[in-house]
Amino acid sequence: MSRLLLNCDMGESFGSWTMGLDAQVMPFVDCANIACGFHAGDPGIMRHTVGLAVASKVRIGAHPAYQDLVGFGRRSMACSAEEIRDLLHYQIGALDGICRTQGTRVTYVKPHGALYNDMMADPQKLRAVLQAVAEYDRQLPLMLMATADNSAAQTLGDEYGVPLWFEAFADRAYDAAGRLVSRRLPGAVHHDPATIVDQALRLARGEPLVAVDGSELRLQAQTLCVHGDNDSSVAAVQQIRQALDAQVAS
Repeated sequence: MSRLLLNCDMGESFGSWTMGLDAQVMPFVDCANIACGFHAGDPGIMRHTVGLAVASKVRIGAHPAYQDLVGFGRRSMACSAEEIRDLLHYQIGALDGICRTQGTRVTYVKPHGALYNDMMADPQKLRAVLQAVAEYDRQLPLMLMATADNSAAQTLGDEYGVPLWFEAFADRAYDAAGRLVSRRLPGAVHHDPATIVDQALRLARGEPLVAVDGSELRLQAQTLCVHGDNDSSVAAVQQIRQALDAQVAS
């Protein structure tokens, strides 16, 4: 059974507006994807979230996005490859600077929202993201979505010398190609805790999932995305953590 790293989007509050239960979920995850100010977060929120991660010995990842604070980074933007590289360097550098003041560093990059979706759909955007990471620090892994076939993305990662961490989701349904089912469709999101924990364990064991068309789907992933949006999601993360730890111990 592989050691799946649990990653969670954090630091997405802004000023006096609070989003997410970062302090509650931090002790149960391995990686904190911290917003860098373009879709959420601000310098004070970034500093505070880095401090939470340091206290819990959690790896810190930059969570850069399109410059879309109003749309929470969920709206695609027509950016050139150069603009994508610039916005990644700006955001990674800002978070890394805050990390350095607290004796730590950014250790990976996970794009957010529409930027994440765009790089998965468009090889040229993925190239721009990989080039940006390689130019900043070639040792930083890039986190991206695991699908039924990771080979094309892996080939690009190898071309730029950037390590890749493929991520999967325990609370989402998949199609036969290993893509997430649209949230607009019924059954796209799992809500039953037992179903979520079972899917997490299947991913950790390398066992097949059942796609929405009934076919078997195998995903090779190094990390599992979890959420800390509310009390129920935090409880689900705790259950996943306990189940994964128990499997590794056995």
